[in-house]
Amino acid sequence: MADAEDLVSDIEALGIKLAQAKASITQRFIGQERVVDLTLTALLCGGHGLLIGLPGLGKTRLVETLSTVMGLDGNRIQFTPDLMPADILGSEVLDTAEDGTRSFRFLPGPVFCQLLMADEINRASPRTQSALLQAMQEKTVTVAGQDRPLGVPFHVLATQNPIEQEGTYPLPEAQLDRFLVQIDVHYPDRDTERDILLATTGTEDAQSSEVFSGEELLAAQTLLRRMPVGDSVVEMILDLVRAFRPDEPEASARVRETVAWGPGPRAAQALMLAVRARALLQGRLAPSAEDVIDMARPVLSHRMALNFAARARGDSLAALIEETADGLSRKEAAA
Repeated sequence: MADAEDLVSDIEALGIKLAQAKASITQRFIGQERVVDLTLTALLCGGHGLLIGLPGLGKTRLVETLSTVMGLDGNRIQFTPDLMPADILGSEVLDTAEDGTRSFRFLPGPVFCQLLMADEINRASPRTQSALLQAMQEKTVTVAGQDRPLGVPFHVLATQNPIEQEGTYPLPEAQLDRFLVQIDVHYPDRDTERDILLATTGTEDAQSSEVFSGEELLAAQTLLRRMPVGDSVVEMILDLVRAFRPDEPEASARVRETVAWGPGPRAAQALMLAVRARALLQGRLAPSAEDVIDMARPVLSHRMALNFAARARGDSLAALIEETADGLSRKEAAA
């Protein structure tokens, strides 16, 4: 009983601290609460986020603000076609000492940090993109045959421009699967844009303050994994993920004729963590079916693809996810 009471008090205290962090973030990144919540979800789950949006919507500003508020050492890489893996990971150089002896010395690249912003990641070649694969999955990189650990914690927030695709290299499915959530950044509404206009064209820029430290974020990630998840929520996660696999019996006729390939087990793992984070950000002690429905699109949309016929018809993957999730929600409510 004491352990349960301690868990409840720890979750409540973390919820208060997260509310403070969100308030500090929104001083510089005005509005777009959904985007802030999903970005914090990626950090709380110990994962990475893929931000997709047009230039000028504040993606870089958001990542810089997160670095300050969460107390993380941050670096930024502007991906370009001529960027090489060594520009990200680092390289060894030959040093000559005063006595004439020579030895190799490793110069770490910008990936050696706690929060890495990979700006316009799809502009780099596949060879350079692959330099992040090991870093994102194993939190370490191998250079000159030696494994070198990255910062603790380590998170990647990458950005993509969804419109200008000429001369870009789409991320392979294996790398997309490493991102816990896809975060769509849309235009702000009129009132929000008015607030942005007034706040950013004066003589002073709003400043955010540090709320978390790296150690506190690690403790929050551990606490999130201790949050209880009801059997009904677990079953709904499994039903939802398996419903998008065309070869599974659970798949509907529309999924079979629309989806080329569906999400794997990592999607279910990501959804299990994301629903906990959503409950935590809303000050609740455990996730519900509503959390599963809400997190379906950001967790699943980059882990599946439409087939050629569906793309030719102009079908929407987002609409399919929402339709299937709503159907499962109504089915559970009826049961």
